[in-house]
Amino acid sequence: MPISTTNEHVADALKKVPDSPGCYIYRDEQDVVLYVGKAVSLKSRVRSYFQKSARHGPRIARLVSKVRQIEWIVVDSELEALVLECTLIKEHRPPYNVRLRDDKSYPYIAITKEKFPRVLFVRRPRPELGKAYGPYSSAWAVRETLGLLHQVFPLIPCGKSWSGRREQRPCLYYHLKQCLAPCAGIADAKEYAEVVKQVERFLQGKADAILDDLRRQMERAAERLEFEEAAAMRDKIQSIERVLEKQKVLSTDESDRDVIAVVKDERGSAIQMLYVRGGKLIGQHQFFLDGAAEAAPAVAVQEFVKQYYSTASEIPREILLPVEIEERNIVQTWLRGRRGAAVTIEVPGGGEKLRLVEMAATNAEQALKTFQLELEQQEQWGDSAMAELQEALDLPGPPRRVEGYDISNLQGTAPVGSMVVTEDAAPAKAEYRRFKIRYHPEDPNDFAMMHEVLTRRLRALREGDEKFAKAPDLIMIDGGRGQLMAALKARDEQGLDIPMVGLAKKQELLIVPVPVVGFEDEKPVQPPSAEADGTKDPGYSYESPALRRYAYRTVELPLNSPGLLLLRRLRDEAHRFALTFHRKVRDKRAVGSTLEEVPGIGPRRKRLLLRTFGSVEGIRRASIEEIAAVPTMTTAVAALVKTHLDES
Repeated sequence: MPISTTNEHVADALKKVPDSPGCYIYRDEQDVVLYVGKAVSLKSRVRSYFQKSARHGPRIARLVSKVRQIEWIVVDSELEALVLECTLIKEHRPPYNVRLRDDKSYPYIAITKEKFPRVLFVRRPRPELGKAYGPYSSAWAVRETLGLLHQVFPLIPCGKSWSGRREQRPCLYYHLKQCLAPCAGIADAKEYAEVVKQVERFLQGKADAILDDLRRQMERAAERLEFEEAAAMRDKIQSIERVLEKQKVLSTDESDRDVIAVVKDERGSAIQMLYVRGGKLIGQHQFFLDGAAEAAPAVAVQEFVKQYYSTASEIPREILLPVEIEERNIVQTWLRGRRGAAVTIEVPGGGEKLRLVEMAATNAEQALKTFQLELEQQEQWGDSAMAELQEALDLPGPPRRVEGYDISNLQGTAPVGSMVVTEDAAPAKAEYRRFKIRYHPEDPNDFAMMHEVLTRRLRALREGDEKFAKAPDLIMIDGGRGQLMAALKARDEQGLDIPMVGLAKKQELLIVPVPVVGFEDEKPVQPPSAEADGTKDPGYSYESPALRRYAYRTVELPLNSPGLLLLRRLRDEAHRFALTFHRKVRDKRAVGSTLEEVPGIGPRRKRLLLRTFGSVEGIRRASIEEIAAVPTMTTAVAALVKTHLDES
């Protein structure tokens, strides 16, 4: 098989590719993953890309011209290769693969795996937490459903985890008959389990049976002349019926199915999913695909199905597709294994099922139009914001990459810093970075902390660290003149000349530094030595005098101007990101110190205990037997944990 001379870099690798099932990875000269694929025969599939006689489309031709390295992972079967391919695409996000956008988390309702399960709002369902239902169309829809569930079913409304032992007196929810009070040791586990089964049936779209049960209870209460209880049953029935009225009946066979449609044009690709449970439409979602502009609809649908169902919390009995996919049989086998029951993938040719796919396609077309309109409006707004900042701050060009910094600590304890980024006025979350303050761990000196964070970030830029390789066009400091002075000092010490601006919270004024002409340290501005011993950098110092002196001018922009809104959003995001990290570090210290004081509790046991019980408080409420049941634990160590936590 003659190999294309346009890619002689991979000729040697092609001779070594095995004739086995597995996954292959293409990388460029910078070692960046370009593409991930799977094959029953790696040798045949990989070599087919580089044949002289191969006729590739523009997208694949560009890919082949960039490949400089080939890696492969051999597995035992095509099914294992499929699972591995999904994992690798999710990990590397290769630009030449069709990829499901993952910049949005969808809301779910989860029922926890506990003796007395809780019903929770979650964004990213995890199997170890419990079974999840969804995704729902919005957070508002989840909260409305949760409100109904707590109104109709006597679940735990406080959201706390309870073991069923008496730990406190029953609260008002118990007296309102909205909770069975496992916190007070009153709840019966079997009765609570029956309530949870009813909740599961409701979330599966099978509410008719629940309504029948409630009607029978209402009639029996009325026959006993217990009219208050009958009225309560009536109110519950009406609440459920109001929700069911919003669910459109799509099928008379009461089937569970997902309906998928795809719309592609020069604007991109949109996937529409309809979730039909018990023959009723209980939800829908739109998904957008990256890297699908030149891919055929069948390829887009196939890649979406593999990536979506690799993490989906629920797989229905039937999946309807708009087009036939090449890997239909193996994907169907894989989904059967994930579901633990039969799964059918079908491309309907007519009738009610085809009508469902066409309905989804209509919605997908509308979603794509809306998405494109929003994208155009966002780009126009971003251009206006960057142009306004360029003019107001006298920048040499539009600030396409803006970095924002903030510090968070509690009287000097657990100090952290955050770096958040916008690129073309849109959040670039993959570029966010977090810093644990190292040089002033107990000194509540925000200026010194800001100086350290900027020193570390800019030194990494100067030294070519891959995580900090992109240079900002503008740096925004959350704070007034003091924080900005510390950041400028760090910048000057690194020998860089990146524009900086401070954003004062009180009056939303921009503070712009202006170098004082004629003042400069006797020594020229030189970056410090890059020597480091891993823990302390001899080049770092906050006490050394500033290398330059600045005057400061203020710029006041209208509160609704795009430029100021961009910086305010960046400031608020930097604050949120820093505060979230600070709380995590602070809580980790508190939790770690409590458990690690127990003899025999190391990092692994601590991790398993927290994963099982959720928190130190959850462990404290557990019995010795329950603690001992955690993997790697023994009865003796469980008794030590229980004694220590009870006394602490």
